Amino acid sequence: MAQQIEKVGVLGAGLMGHGIAQVAAQAGYEVVLREVDEATLAKGVGKIEKQLARAVEKGKSSQQDADAVRGRIKETIHYRDLADCDLVIEAITENLALKLEMWKEIDEIVKPEAVFATNTSSLAVIDQAAVTGRPGQFVGLHYFNPAQVMKLVEVVRCVTTGDEAFDTALEFARSEGKLAIPTKDKAGFIVNRLLVPYMLDAIRAYEEGVGSVGEIDEAMKAGAGHPMGPLTLADFVGLDTLGSICDVLFEEFRERRFARPPLLRKILSAGWFGRKTGIGFYDYSGESPVENPGI
Repeated sequence: MAQQIEKVGVLGAGLMGHGIAQVAAQAGYEVVLREVDEATLAKGVGKIEKQLARAVEKGKSSQQDADAVRGRIKETIHYRDLADCDLVIEAITENLALKLEMWKEIDEIVKPEAVFATNTSSLAVIDQAAVTGRPGQFVGLHYFNPAQVMKLVEVVRCVTTGDEAFDTALEFARSEGKLAIPTKDKAGFIVNRLLVPYMLDAIRAYEEGVGSVGEIDEAMKAGAGHPMGPLTLADFVGLDTLGSICDVLFEEFRERRFARPPLLRKILSAGWFGRKTGIGFYDYSGESPVENPGI
């Protein structure tokens, strides 16, 4: 039987965190959004406010509703403000050491009956659950970018997850209007287990001269009905994120299809992470993206 959720804590107001907080507030939950410092927090809240304003401009929301959503989000830089949350969702940097350190602190502050969830896209959920005093109340809630738009949430059960916590997470995601798909704590879960090798194969195809960056993308859009090609998608996901996920997958399965192609290693060494840095397989500095001449 699922627990009743009224107040949700979100750790991290970055790429994923601000969207997760907005979605929860839109579903009627009280939200506490925590970041490490005021500047980073203000940046994340600014993105939420911009999204809400855009919805009003497009007629998808009334100003009254937008104000109500914003009013349900309380921002903080202190862990103590999450003490009475019923559910805490982690969306910080995809770094296991940082996540473990954070959970150890949070575990001592948040009420013992609360459910904890990680938004990790690749790391094992059990590794995080094990450092808390509540491994039976720990799940994965993997949202996709942008969380305000993407319908899917992978609800991940690890070996210690209890039925009540899992049902609570599943019902919570559904209450947000998401398509909640249950999955197990296997590297990559469902989507990245299938999607990451596809993007890596597209990089290898380019390395082998099968086609240009643009040709590979256009072919997959037209031939497979995909909304964006694999190399555009890689830039959108973030090439650093792609690299981190494929490292986890390779460590788990030791198969070539999960390994970083040489070109991806070189791009990451150059600091080209895709859209977030303005350059990846495409250069985004102009009015419209053009293929990166450096590769």
